[in-house]
Amino acid sequence: MRDISKFYPGVKALNRVSFRVRSGSVHALMGENGAGKSTLMKILAGIEHPDEGEVVFSGKKVRFANPRDALREGIAMIHQELMPIPEMTIAENLFLGREFTRKGRLMLDYASMNRKAKELLENIGVHLNPKLKMKHLTVSEMQMIEIAKAISIDSKIIIMDEPTSAITDREVDQLFKVIKRLKSQGKGIIYISHKMNEIFQIADDITVFRDGQYVDTKPADETNNKELIAKMVGRELTDIFPEKRTEMKEPLLTVKNLTKSGKFRNISFTVRRGEIVGIAGLMGSGRSEVMEAIFGLQKLDEGEIYVAGSRVKIRKPSDAIANGIAFLTEDRKAQGLNLLGSIRHNITISSLKRATDSFGFIQGSNEKAFVDRYMDSLKIKASSRDQSVGLLSGGNQQKVVIAKWLMTSPQILILDEPTRGIDVGAKSELYKLMSQFAAEGYAIIMISSELPEILGMSDRILVFHEGGIAGELSGEDATQEKIMELATGHHHDTRGKDDGVIR
Repeated sequence: MRDISKFYPGVKALNRVSFRVRSGSVHALMGENGAGKSTLMKILAGIEHPDEGEVVFSGKKVRFANPRDALREGIAMIHQELMPIPEMTIAENLFLGREFTRKGRLMLDYASMNRKAKELLENIGVHLNPKLKMKHLTVSEMQMIEIAKAISIDSKIIIMDEPTSAITDREVDQLFKVIKRLKSQGKGIIYISHKMNEIFQIADDITVFRDGQYVDTKPADETNNKELIAKMVGRELTDIFPEKRTEMKEPLLTVKNLTKSGKFRNISFTVRRGEIVGIAGLMGSGRSEVMEAIFGLQKLDEGEIYVAGSRVKIRKPSDAIANGIAFLTEDRKAQGLNLLGSIRHNITISSLKRATDSFGFIQGSNEKAFVDRYMDSLKIKASSRDQSVGLLSGGNQQKVVIAKWLMTSPQILILDEPTRGIDVGAKSELYKLMSQFAAEGYAIIMISSELPEILGMSDRILVFHEGGIAGELSGEDATQEKIMELATGHHHDTRGKDDGVIR
């Protein structure tokens, strides 16, 4: 790709950018959100058209009118935003637009599609029935289906945009095996990710973009973490994590023996005012389900929840909100935001009462004052409060979700993967906000799969394993090794003997 430029109203998304990929190699494309990585890949995949520049593929100049043209040439893209059709089966989703037919194209050949789908899935280590509807799958299973789809097209170039943001460690290992196999078949893989450790595990070449400009390309074995971050953000981030504060006050949230059959059992812990408790554990360990139960999204079989010393009954999310609990879900796009709505509507949606008059009408001036205050204090970057949330970067979308919850006047914040899919500069800003909230006396629970984040932010760490708490570590004593030992069950319990922990 040579001298590619792309302009949107008021924004230069790409400014004379060049990028090249060798066959049989993995080329990592790095940069903060808004650096232009996805825009460039959308041009390559025929979704967007460049305003300037040219694309040369297998030695000839190409111009793709649409994604189908790009696919026909052999360029497939696995998107960060999954867009499955929930009511269709796995096999139907896999072969959408290129269905197998029989009887002179009059009928769909389901038997062949199911057989081929099974083969494709087995090939990448996924054991699912191809007749299963997509709506019954987890986010990580859907992600693996997308990966199978791209491979099935037998593309020459496969673009992977954040392919591991929603899959388990075991599936990541499986994906890396698949990538190595594709590489040995001479395919070019373009790999976009914010996870540094992955990049160095898998990439041959690394290119960095910043603010729509090309910065540098290097072989992976000639650079390191620190150098990459400095190139991505244009400065050295020595202090991604803020200083730890230690002033913690009385217990704000206490849960006792929370149990839900098949998901988790005998979960007991306390979070104090001013404290950040990190929740670690592999996917499927029950950590998100416990938090959903505390927020009233899952029904408990037994257990007690206390807020500020008083026992509370939480049967639905509105009960949790009334008791000062806010929950930032892991999937901000599906569960946290209305992507077509404006920033203003998204921020006020959960607390319209605060912006209404005594007759129940929304007071525009009240609403705008609240929204402007949060946009200012959280530094939400947007053209105006009426901009559509779908047009914001991942970090700014996450801040809109935080603003929405702060408007409900919570005292307990549950954050599930708060920095998933956002870049290192925006992460640093979110960490500062979390520290600030703790200093203001909120009790914070943070679920994260990123161990540096858990270690950098937590005053205390609870590690989940197979539906129970395998152990507790203080922020000072915790190491990545200790957390992984507990998370994988290779460790004796670190808590007292009669605390209801599964052993």
